Amino acid sequence: MNHLSFYWLPDNNQLLLKGLETEFAQLVEQSISTGKISLPPIPEVVLKIQKLCTLESTGIAEISECLLQDPGLTAVVIRVANSVVFNRRNITCTDLNTAVSRLGIFRVRDIVTAQAIEQLKHTANLKKECNTVLVNSATTSRQLGATMVMIANMYKSLDDEGRFEYLEPEKALLIGLLADIGLFCLVNEYHLYLDRGNYLDYDLAMQIFQSRCPITSQLVLKQWGFDSDFLEVATNKSLGQSDKLVSYLDIARMANHLLLFRNNDEAIEDHHVEFDVTGAEVLYELSNLSDGEFQSKINRIVRATAF
Repeated sequence: MNHLSFYWLPDNNQLLLKGLETEFAQLVEQSISTGKISLPPIPEVVLKIQKLCTLESTGIAEISECLLQDPGLTAVVIRVANSVVFNRRNITCTDLNTAVSRLGIFRVRDIVTAQAIEQLKHTANLKKECNTVLVNSATTSRQLGATMVMIANMYKSLDDEGRFEYLEPEKALLIGLLADIGLFCLVNEYHLYLDRGNYLDYDLAMQIFQSRCPITSQLVLKQWGFDSDFLEVATNKSLGQSDKLVSYLDIARMANHLLLFRNNDEAIEDHHVEFDVTGAEVLYELSNLSDGEFQSKINRIVRATAF
């Protein structure tokens, strides 16, 4: 058996990383499987709504009643229901039941979860390095979500035959915002790991975050009842045959490609994305926007979501 110090030799570095990754995977998966997901505290109302959405008997009244326990989230749901992205008919609603009815109970669940996670990314009381990771994640997820909205909207605007009528820009936004939700579990476990007196080099931890985030995100989203569109984007993998011309996974991959291109990221050389003729037109139009125009569109979408 190798002495622990030997793990730091170049030949054994991967063994160390794999061992630590396995340990973190077990810690996180145990938390998820027992319902004690290792996230910083999420409002109780959000967890109740997630549970209610797993019951077939749940309706608008039950969700509205639950939301009333948290005036802050109630205000968020009404505000989002009236936002440009979610209010397609441009009809203002002022009461909660109407807002929930307009959005639907599952979309309300998506909204309050995304809102809670976005807030926690900026307010989590963890170590400085952990907070930095989460704040950067918040920026990245907003950019991804907004770019997915942009692409979904352009697909629909170029559609004269109703082929892409099923695409929902608001769902694309929420999928983007929640794609890396598993990062919270990993960062929180790292924080607890250090608090217990252990030591783990930050650069090694970042490698673990990167390698484990997709599967951890899938586990959390599946536990909370999110559909396959959310799971596919979180893992960047198709979960089966789809009869849709363009999936949300396709849109996410296109959005990521655009952001890599905009950021002059070298990773774009290894990033391949498939798209149809309409997709080629979408990418051409968005790629030819100036940096200022593109960022302006991103900012308008983020403001329009009312998050």
